[in-house]
Amino acid sequence: MKTAHKQNLIAAALVCALAVTGCQSIGPHTVPTDRFDYSSAIADSWKQQTLLNIVKLRYLDLPVFVDVSSVVAGYSLQTGIGISGMLSTGNAIQGNSISGSGQAIYTDRPTITYTPLTGQKFLRGLMTPIAPKNIFSMLQSGYAADFVLGLTVESLNGVRNRTASAGAAGEAEPEFVRVLQLMREVQLAGAVGMRLQEDKEKDSTAVMFFRRENLPPEIMDKLVEIRRLLKLPGDQHQFKLIYSSAAGGAGELAVGSRSMLQIMLAFASYVDVPESDTKEGRAIPSLQTTGTDPVKVKCSKDKPADAFAAVYYHNHWFWVDDRDWRSKRALSTIMFLFTMIEGSGDERLPLLTIPAQ
Repeated sequence: MKTAHKQNLIAAALVCALAVTGCQSIGPHTVPTDRFDYSSAIADSWKQQTLLNIVKLRYLDLPVFVDVSSVVAGYSLQTGIGISGMLSTGNAIQGNSISGSGQAIYTDRPTITYTPLTGQKFLRGLMTPIAPKNIFSMLQSGYAADFVLGLTVESLNGVRNRTASAGAAGEAEPEFVRVLQLMREVQLAGAVGMRLQEDKEKDSTAVMFFRRENLPPEIMDKLVEIRRLLKLPGDQHQFKLIYSSAAGGAGELAVGSRSMLQIMLAFASYVDVPESDTKEGRAIPSLQTTGTDPVKVKCSKDKPADAFAAVYYHNHWFWVDDRDWRSKRALSTIMFLFTMIEGSGDERLPLLTIPAQ
């Protein structure tokens, strides 16, 4: 009976070993970690790449964009358990014995594909002005009018915004600054809107309109002032949005919208650079600051401790403070606007695939 009992114990141990090795699964447990870790890593690298290219433009360096086009995470887990034993007779010298062994091999081998953003279509999208209807659609979505227009528009009906380009810069006209302030106030009052209209050729046209009903007198006065500053007819309440750097015709509001390259150049004008770099001609000189700049990229010798995004370039750290919500909003909006420009399709080649082991 003792021998039978021992045999049963060994058989039970083997069954347990097979159950342990056959029921393990690592796939589902990796989803929560991988999904958030990879998304956070890609988002952080995207912020850093965008900030680096903005800083490089200030130094008249070539911006380069590389996209993470795919992430393939591959895992393998091999386990094995062995049990051996020996049953002896009652008179045997060696007696009974049982021994066990186990091993586990875990492999994490992700494959990340990087795609350089190049080609004619991507460059054309980078240098093509953003459609006015897309800009005013952002206002309809709740973006602050003064922020969006100040970032994406070079002029409104000929009234010019702050400009910044390679080797040339200029401050915004006072009328433009005032229009942005008024646009934000009437936006908060719900007095400005936009709609799309289709013509006979089924082409969509964006129309901005000012409300007239149930508005307090002070908001009506601001609408009158906006039309006066932009030289729009005082008795007209809706205007067709067109792209032009000059004043529009009757019933038109000319929007001199910026391209993504112009937006990045405008952002670069707010980057702090060492005075020695501007004196030596390494970087474009800074514009005069007013203390109310909408964005701010700081510069320091030491790595910042509390940064929303930070990059190292020209022996200095350039960074956006995590407590500066205006600058964070501007950088995030630039990243969002990149999704509006036309992709490069099949021209996004060659591909560089790096298996990380």
